[in-house]
Amino acid sequence: MRPEKQGTRVRTFHARLVAAAAGLSIATTTLAACAADPSSAPGAGESPAASETPTPTPTPLTPAEQLLADNKADPTACAVSFVVDGADLPPQLQHNDRLYDRLPLPRAEGRAFAGWYADQASAAAASADPATGAANPAVRVNGSRLVACTNQQTTLYGAWTTPAQVTAAKTRVPIMMYHQFTDKPGGESGWLRGNYSYIEDYRATMQYIKDSAFYLPTWDELDAFIDGALYLPDHSVIVTDDDADPTWLTMASPINEQLQVMATSFDITVDGAATQNRFILARSHTNDMHKAGANGKGEMVNLTPAQIAADMNASVAALEGVGVGAPDAHEIMAYPFGHNDDRSKEGLREAGFVLARTIEQGYVSVGSEKLALPCVRINFGMGVPAVKKLIG
Repeated sequence: MRPEKQGTRVRTFHARLVAAAAGLSIATTTLAACAADPSSAPGAGESPAASETPTPTPTPLTPAEQLLADNKADPTACAVSFVVDGADLPPQLQHNDRLYDRLPLPRAEGRAFAGWYADQASAAAASADPATGAANPAVRVNGSRLVACTNQQTTLYGAWTTPAQVTAAKTRVPIMMYHQFTDKPGGESGWLRGNYSYIEDYRATMQYIKDSAFYLPTWDELDAFIDGALYLPDHSVIVTDDDADPTWLTMASPINEQLQVMATSFDITVDGAATQNRFILARSHTNDMHKAGANGKGEMVNLTPAQIAADMNASVAALEGVGVGAPDAHEIMAYPFGHNDDRSKEGLREAGFVLARTIEQGYVSVGSEKLALPCVRINFGMGVPAVKKLIG
């Protein structure tokens, strides 16, 4: 190669190296500037998380699901939802294998509630004719039924009728009144002989009530029925016992649990409230007024209204947590010896009581006096034939 050409190539190569070095310097400077100025980077002005996939918002819990979530530590918890025309009712916490406690009883002007049902078809049939399902305990659901949930949830469907249909039914509800029990077919001796029911007569009567599909109203249902706001079938009956005697606790009430027939025990609580089984509603027979006062009659016609109210509130406090629905023990009491007057009723009102049962013979109807409810007394020797004449 000629020397001049070789020199030319050397100079050309050198020039290219210089230019390349200059370009690299410019690129390096530019990259550094980009790194120093975040606004020049892709996605400038956005947080790093904005370029990521957003976390999905959890689906809100339904009211029933929220109720269960709030009570997740309770394995018996059951969220009961309600579907009824004209009323938006929140779900209610109930407990599996216990009696339904205080189901809502909606009221509406010009309407009368016809009960809760396990399916829409039964509710629709009862709305058309409340007698079709009202007397069938397998169809109409109330506080005499055990809660049975699937996956901790269930739904009840409400039915309506009219006040005119409630009146037209001419329903009379017997409140059966028992006292003590005996296993002697010939009964007990003494002046209280009539108070003792032969236990096999009692068993047969409870079996008759179950087999005949009597409707067993709760006390809040009876209250609404008296107001004409709830339909009850004429085939209704309420079973009660006075005193919570040991013979009731050991002989009679176990029959109610075995047959799943709800009853009410009116307990004298001064020495403590008796433990009742799950089919017995524990209610008050007063705390310490089941005794004669100054005039020889019961204390409820001797003490002042304030004293009566104080005794009744003490009784309710003793009943709390005993049996089924005891916190609602203000709803009904039974007068000792049946003795009552205006002062008795005033004392009950002061204590917040709604209903009271006397020993007067008769039946509860629409419009009955709530603090003077009659009863059907059951005496010794009354078997099923005699009881059938009294309760239908």
